[in-house]
Amino acid sequence: MEATWKQELMKYLSYIGDDPTLQASVIILISLVFAWVLDKVIIAWVKSYTAKTNAELDDQLVDLLHKPLFYSILVIGLSVATSIVKLPEAITSVMFPILYTILLVLWTMFLLRITKVILRNMAANEKHFQVLHNQTLPLFENLALILIVILSVFYIFSSWDIDMSAWLASAGIVGIAVGFAAKDTLANLFSGVFIMADAPYKIGDYIVLETGERGEVTNIGLRSTRILTRDNIEVTVPNSVMGNTKVINESGGPSTKYRIRAKVGAAYGSDIDLIDKILMEVAKEDTDICSFPLPVVRFRMFGGSSLDFELMGWISEPALRGRIIHQLNSAIYKKFAEHNIEIPYAKQDLYIKEFPGRAAEPAVTAEQPESEHNTKSNKL
Repeated sequence: MEATWKQELMKYLSYIGDDPTLQASVIILISLVFAWVLDKVIIAWVKSYTAKTNAELDDQLVDLLHKPLFYSILVIGLSVATSIVKLPEAITSVMFPILYTILLVLWTMFLLRITKVILRNMAANEKHFQVLHNQTLPLFENLALILIVILSVFYIFSSWDIDMSAWLASAGIVGIAVGFAAKDTLANLFSGVFIMADAPYKIGDYIVLETGERGEVTNIGLRSTRILTRDNIEVTVPNSVMGNTKVINESGGPSTKYRIRAKVGAAYGSDIDLIDKILMEVAKEDTDICSFPLPVVRFRMFGGSSLDFELMGWISEPALRGRIIHQLNSAIYKKFAEHNIEIPYAKQDLYIKEFPGRAAEPAVTAEQPESEHNTKSNKL
């Protein structure tokens, strides 16, 4: 195949003479003209056409493509011209690998840039590519970078007739040794990859760990996840732990809204309709409680010494939970005091069976009901 196209080329070049130097010069000149026409005419026309479309990917593709195409034509023309001149083998054995290396470097840079552009466009459209989003984008970019660079290095070495089998065998042995020595680091690395791909939480989410830590996710790295607690303390958890523990994501629903619950007990005999009305008033008067979904009041159970109620409302984000529960509890206490509604509390009564130096009195075993408001005690 190579001999055929060379014969056809030499047949057309014979019309300008038999001088190899002249023929090589013509080849170089033709490649220059063709590269210029491609860059200034054809690429410009394609760019004007893609500018009319709404998509940005085609414009970026044309911008990145014109330079490697221009220099590829020049390198190919120079390579053909060199083969016509028939330089000594000592020179061609070095020149051709250099030219091929230049081509490989040009197209490697193009592939790295266009891959980054494509991945970022895919990450911007999370509806169609759920695995690829802004959090996992660095992972996919690094994987694409490693793959392209490895393939490029392999072909560059092959163009210089360097045998890669020994290198690959050595890399395999080194990989096994490193795997045993850094198994914990690799466990964190793979867990970080799975966390980024599966996305059980993302930066900005409020999560609760099985060990009780609660805070905002500030960073998801390949080795660890960082959480900032409400006490402004940063907790760093290895990804191998995060991948094997129960994680409650308080911001992981369809929105960042979070439901809070204010629990209160009322003494038996209280007007439950009035309590329901008061609790709803407290929720509506608090501007931090969302109007949708509506707050609700539930009469939960008949407690040992109280009627147990629960006020439930939605807030805009989990970070506000502590402050708003404080506001609700304060308002409930004041409203109950205004309407003389008793909030029972636990208490103990102490009875003395016998005083020193006095006759024993009958033992009293019955206790006062726990709903009494004041603690009673007999003083010695």
